[in-house]
Amino acid sequence: MNYRHAFHAGNFADVIKHIVLVRILTYLQEKPAAFRVIDTHAGAGVYDLTGEEAARGSEWLTGIARLMQARFSDAAGALVAPYLDIVRAFNPQRDLRSYPGSPLIARALLRPQDRLVACELEPVARKHLVNALRRDVQANVVDLDGWTALSAFVPPKERRGLVLIDPPFEHKDEFDRLADGFAGAFAKWPTGCYMLWYPAKRRRATDDLARRVGAEFGGDADRCLRLEFSVAPQTPDGPLTAAGLLIVNPPWTLRAELKLVLPELEKPLGQGGAARFRLEAVGG
Repeated sequence: MNYRHAFHAGNFADVIKHIVLVRILTYLQEKPAAFRVIDTHAGAGVYDLTGEEAARGSEWLTGIARLMQARFSDAAGALVAPYLDIVRAFNPQRDLRSYPGSPLIARALLRPQDRLVACELEPVARKHLVNALRRDVQANVVDLDGWTALSAFVPPKERRGLVLIDPPFEHKDEFDRLADGFAGAFAKWPTGCYMLWYPAKRRRATDDLARRVGAEFGGDADRCLRLEFSVAPQTPDGPLTAAGLLIVNPPWTLRAELKLVLPELEKPLGQGGAARFRLEAVGG
């Protein structure tokens, strides 16, 4: 499949991914030491929800648009609020017209001592990303293939941080490249936090990815969380309705936070009924 960010901006998969991203970076903020975010497939940075690409499927209408109107318990609402506040900051007129991608969400959570490296090879997306981060001394946009960046930028000098690996899945071997790319980076920086995003269309492929990732740290169940979120039954030729994350070296608080938040996302994000999620440790 081809999962280009612009066509799917603000959809259910973005919502889940970015809630987790914000929770991880919020945790990293708790210590004064600097951290670095490395986004290997950064995309354009900000997406026009009224533009031709986002309007093609209007997936944001069943993603971020629903979430902005959803009601949460006090506990879950407090965990989701930092993410929603960032989205609102890109829409000061209240009408939902823009959606920030991962690098802009990460940038919003950097303190003065923190840094962002955003890699994007596609020329048009890179130009938009450069414009979005122009003159930003804390963010560096790199014209580099994301898979090359994985080995080039780890470990960061800060020795703390997050690597987000969110490829477009344009090639049939993308699951293998994801597993191999992670393995190479993890060998160089085994204490870093990693988020690996993937489309969950084929159970065999996703289970194999989780197995290969878990093998890098001996199946230690404390080292990796697997989260998959499905908004409707997946059909072979239909649109993506399920996506997953593998979070390696997650904050110790993350699993409990997700157990609070995810059940309250099932109703607003479900399509034709409530959504379903799977949250478990890898290995163990």
